[in-house]
Amino acid sequence: MTSGKTKMAMSSGFLDAFARLPRAQQRGVRSLVSRFNADPAAPGLRYERIHAARNPAMRSLRIDQGYRAIVLKPDRGGVHMLLWADKHDDAYAWAERHECNVHPETGALQVYEPHSAPPEAAGRPGGAERGSADGEAEGGARPAAFAALRDRELARLGVPPAMLAEVRTVEDDADLDAMRHRLPVEAYEALFLYLAGEPYERLVLDRERPPEPVDTGDFAAALERVESRGRFVVVENELELEAMLNAPLDRWRVFLHPSQRRLVERRWNGPARVLGGAGTGKTVVAMHRARRLAQALLAPGAEGAPRPGRILFTTFTRNLAADIEHNLRAICAPEEMERIDVRNLDRWATHFLRSRRYEFRIVYGRDGEAWRRALDAKPSDPDLPDAFYGDEWEQVVQAHGVATEEEYLRVPRTGRGSRLNRGARARVWPVFEEYRTGLAERGVKEVDDAFRDAAALLEADRGALDYAAAVVDEAQDMGAASWRLLRALVPAGPDDLFITGDGHQRIYRRNRVVLGRCGIDVRGRSRKLRLNYRTTEETRRWAARLLAGRRIDDLDGGSDDDRGITSLTRGPAPLARHFESRGEQCAFLAAWLKRLQADGLPLRGVCVAARTRRERDAVADALEEHGLPHAALEAGAVDAAGTEGVRLATMHRVKGLEFDRVALAGVNADLVPLPAALDARGDAVERESAETEERALVYVAATRAKKELLVLSYGTPSRLLPGPTAPDEAAD
Repeated sequence: MTSGKTKMAMSSGFLDAFARLPRAQQRGVRSLVSRFNADPAAPGLRYERIHAARNPAMRSLRIDQGYRAIVLKPDRGGVHMLLWADKHDDAYAWAERHECNVHPETGALQVYEPHSAPPEAAGRPGGAERGSADGEAEGGARPAAFAALRDRELARLGVPPAMLAEVRTVEDDADLDAMRHRLPVEAYEALFLYLAGEPYERLVLDRERPPEPVDTGDFAAALERVESRGRFVVVENELELEAMLNAPLDRWRVFLHPSQRRLVERRWNGPARVLGGAGTGKTVVAMHRARRLAQALLAPGAEGAPRPGRILFTTFTRNLAADIEHNLRAICAPEEMERIDVRNLDRWATHFLRSRRYEFRIVYGRDGEAWRRALDAKPSDPDLPDAFYGDEWEQVVQAHGVATEEEYLRVPRTGRGSRLNRGARARVWPVFEEYRTGLAERGVKEVDDAFRDAAALLEADRGALDYAAAVVDEAQDMGAASWRLLRALVPAGPDDLFITGDGHQRIYRRNRVVLGRCGIDVRGRSRKLRLNYRTTEETRRWAARLLAGRRIDDLDGGSDDDRGITSLTRGPAPLARHFESRGEQCAFLAAWLKRLQADGLPLRGVCVAARTRRERDAVADALEEHGLPHAALEAGAVDAAGTEGVRLATMHRVKGLEFDRVALAGVNADLVPLPAALDARGDAVERESAETEERALVYVAATRAKKELLVLSYGTPSRLLPGPTAPDEAAD
């Protein structure tokens, strides 16, 4: 793209500035970059020195008569960096306030805004090489927050030398928040986590260590480091440039946090599992991982030709698969997309079995007619309700692939609330045997049995596959049969399976799975994402209380929790309002939406989520009466970004999506938890599990909100709703 060795890099801040430019000036930026590509030294680019700039290497480039771009033009390194674009005077003022340097300790390229002069408070204890031993300031003042850290330790966290004195004045997270937009991103995050209780040793453990000493004049080398690539991108070609400039606010397409990038780019010696709470970027990591694997296949191999095979990207539902495929097309070149097959597993298995002339009709859930006949074979001893047999079929028989009475007598029933001795099991088994007979007579197979049949066909004919690897998103919703099929789909070896999931978001009626029992060994290859980039800390804490005290599994026999997960943004506490009737609730909702309209906020950034379709449609009718535009998110359809109006969805449908503002409607006792979801369970243990799933569903819906959460109820409010924020949390 560039002549010689000179390249153009863009910072994430430049893309933010570009998005705010008028259209005419955006066209000017495109023209400017094209001229740079043709000849970086062309006189027509009109590099102008900024005499008052903090960094003498900063120059301005003329966009048009009134607008300028700020570029860093180092003496060496063969790379120029676009940092900002604005009106002439504002662009120059930006250059006078900001610095862009290679950090001498981390080797990362940083953009930051130090104060012109150190604040007076910098002279108090903590501003020296090390603070006082007990962290107390003189005269009874509050202790400096980072008094226990030496200057070099702060530097290893990414604090620029020019801002060490300022950081020494921080007393609490409010002080740090006030400094947030002037600090480099990685420095703010590390300091934030330190204040939240993360040990210093853990914060620096996984950080990339550059060669010592760092060459602070080598900007090209700095751009190659993982920390830099979280906010800088080298523009390689015109197509890539256009993709970035056409959607500059979709940062996830271009910029990955270093912790995410390390997961994407690492070579794993077998299956890898990535956990993380809602909003930590698991799906973004999974998509970039799929692209990375596709690029590896396209790269010339030992014989000089691309490697054969494709990457399967699979998830549990059709909705998520459609959304993911849409987003993958935004980051992948056409030839990369040709190597990625995005399908939910049910669809893949159906297509595969049909191609093998599979004679059975596949059903999702139980076949009603065959099940009714099977229940006629219930014994009087033990006297168990119909719901017990449904749970036993799903949680024991299907979960373990039990096909004979002998297997059923031996299979473990861990986690089941009703105990059965060997004799009771023998008397219960004929119900399941009768059900299988009924299915066979009707030419029907449940989906788990179909998955097992597909896996058996694959094992018998390994040449039937062309998948080199698989990426699995929303892993917590997949059952044991799904995992055994996935293990059969992809040859075992390095980089074979990349798995992302979160037990806190399990919202479908599936048995808990131990990956190791399905032939998928993730020991030593498990990681956890802890930074929430989507929701505010206030919303995250509200949602976390929904599942507080409940055991959440880690997909491999252990337990998971949300300790150490934190959001990097702050906002208003979720607003909960209760009403006597649905009409009053909808009137309040309509008034809220009209206020957003009056403030110039687009309604397409708002989603109203309800537990059922009927409740969702009732809200739609009310918004229609109030003249508010709206669009329902239907199963299997991708949200049309250009369509105006409030989005309306069920709580299940919003999984995988995000909005600026979310309103949960009808969070009532008769809807949340849904009585039918609890009543269908056969014992207290299963009902408790069902309630956890209902709580997880509200958790998922609430954590779609990036800025604001509204929780509405009428009649009798749901008992699942968390109480008011605790005083100590409110203070945080």
